[in-house]
Amino acid sequence: MNNLLKGMALFFALAVVGCGGKEKEQKEEGFSVQRKKTTTEQPVETTTNTVKASERVDMSTKGVGPVTSVELPADIDQAMATKGKEVYDQMCLACHRIGKKFIGPAPNGILERRTPEWVMNMILNPQEMVQKDPLARDLLQEFNGSPMSNQGLTEEQARAILEYFRTLN
Repeated sequence: MNNLLKGMALFFALAVVGCGGKEKEQKEEGFSVQRKKTTTEQPVETTTNTVKASERVDMSTKGVGPVTSVELPADIDQAMATKGKEVYDQMCLACHRIGKKFIGPAPNGILERRTPEWVMNMILNPQEMVQKDPLARDLLQEFNGSPMSNQGLTEEQARAILEYFRTLN
């Protein structure tokens, strides 16, 4: 029993001496990270555009696509607007809801924020608009990267949808 206690004491002493010497050696040979205290600075205030793309008013651009000029008469063509509603309900309603944000922006009030040419080009040419038009790109980001699909509509159908949009408040 005495030999067992002496052996354990000797083992313990060697372990303490052996571990103590290696610790200093590891610090010198291994890598270490020395952290410096960072100072907290006040953030620099920047002016960024906080208006959402869907709410931004831009009446200066016509977008990218086949439509370069649209003449809107003072009076709404009710027959064309009815046809536009039919096309809208069939082709657009899956992603656009009147009066609320859905997969895409709400169409009501669009002509107060965009030119008629921009709206028609977005309907007819959505892929190129997203590639080349900054506002269309911003809309894509705002609506979680959900691109508008090209429905293959004619200019006549797009113009009818535009006339329908004129009836929305």
